[in-house]
Amino acid sequence: MRPCIRSDTLVSSWLRSERSDVTQSQSLVERARRLAGLSRSELARRSGASRPTLAAYAAGTKSPTLSTAERIVRAAGFELDIVPRLAFRETAVGRGRVAYVPDHLPQLPIERALRRVRLPLDLNWSQPGREFNLSDRQQRARVYEIVLREGTAADITEYIDGALLADMWPDLVLPAAIRSQWQDLIEAVAGHPAA
Repeated sequence: MRPCIRSDTLVSSWLRSERSDVTQSQSLVERARRLAGLSRSELARRSGASRPTLAAYAAGTKSPTLSTAERIVRAAGFELDIVPRLAFRETAVGRGRVAYVPDHLPQLPIERALRRVRLPLDLNWSQPGREFNLSDRQQRARVYEIVLREGTAADITEYIDGALLADMWPDLVLPAAIRSQWQDLIEAVAGHPAA
């Protein structure tokens, strides 16, 4: 299985405007090269593009077509992927507080879903600097509880993986108002009412 470079806006941005085409394609090609740990010379050899052309893409002085970018990204060992963009709604959950709820569950790459994290002070004000290991179920549950209670849409996108959330949903300690806002999403994934 080949790794995917995922971006919620990758293809839609490409198709929307020439300006974003230049920005997305140069960053995409360069990102693929760096993630693969390849020199420009090696990527040029693998993809059939010249090293000066790859340098021009990286500098933004030249922009590849979508098919050229796809060929170069594949040569680096990746695939392009279209991923639905998350849209969030802000909902009141009492005492002047709001919760952010996405239109579908977020999906993180496995290395991000199970990494070690230090939550920013605005999220984890009671234990500043504490490191959480997201590969540990109990620590991940604690992070998910904090982020769902205190976090913004950006925090949810950064720390929450929908499949892992659905798996541990019955075990999370959440205010009823927040749980009720997320319940339909969890049930849609689980295929039945969640606890």
